[in-house]
Amino acid sequence: MKNINISWAVFIVGIFFSLNNIFAQSSPPLIVFGLIADTQYADCESGKTRFYRNSLGKLHESIDYFNNQKVQFTVNLGDIIDRDQKDLDSVLICLKHLNKKIFHTTGNHDYKGITDNKVLYKKLKMPSEYYSFMKKNWVFVFLNTNEIAAYSNVVGTAKEQELLRIQNQIKVNKEIQGARWNGGVSSRQLQWLDNLLKKSEKKNRNVLIFCHHPLYPRSQFTALNNMEILDVINRYNCVKAIFSGHHHSGAFGYFDHIPCNTVEGMIETPDKNSFGIVRIYKDRIELEGKERMTSRLFMLQP
Repeated sequence: MKNINISWAVFIVGIFFSLNNIFAQSSPPLIVFGLIADTQYADCESGKTRFYRNSLGKLHESIDYFNNQKVQFTVNLGDIIDRDQKDLDSVLICLKHLNKKIFHTTGNHDYKGITDNKVLYKKLKMPSEYYSFMKKNWVFVFLNTNEIAAYSNVVGTAKEQELLRIQNQIKVNKEIQGARWNGGVSSRQLQWLDNLLKKSEKKNRNVLIFCHHPLYPRSQFTALNNMEILDVINRYNCVKAIFSGHHHSGAFGYFDHIPCNTVEGMIETPDKNSFGIVRIYKDRIELEGKERMTSRLFMLQP
């Protein structure tokens, strides 16, 4: 009789844990948002691997999917156009079909034809060149890795001196990300980020970071001063993941405990799209990648 009771106890405990696991898996996500990168629309002929006109159709496809999935907002990781500001009007008309708000960060191509950066931020309805907002207990941080760059109108400003300092450091360290299409962040932006993360950690909030240029793994597409940025981020356990674009083939790696996900660009290939949906649960973050975009799963660390 004693053995039978033990067996029943084990059976009941097993059912409890199974039901608990099923319930956890079926629990709705806390936050759901759409994700796109490197649309690079242009009304021009295709290049070797870039199909500029096709991007508008791909963008429409992603918008339909986001609306059907009832995302709470969408994130654009930059380079929404390729070369001409007139093309931005066509993209903005397309984005009006989104049922929910889109949050932008700029890419290097977005500055083509811009002499006043504020004009670009206003067109994209960005509150500032870098900013954050909070939803539930999550802070969404949008860095501007184009702030210190040869293409973003820094000549004759204090930012030009910061660019020269960073470029010189890259040469001294024999790093590989010194290309003209890469940018970085200013010391002022780093201080803003540090203060924001310190406050978030103190209030026990979780943080996601978005930027155009990858921070890690290092490549020829990495932000100019990626290690300065990562040094700030890595001080805090509240940062749960980093999402970036720019490197169209995509990349992934962990910097210490932080998953760094570079998503595939929409511009590549004539007909295969690239977009995704991010779902945040209590214990994990899921990226559901569509077509070229790779799906990922990040378990949340306490």
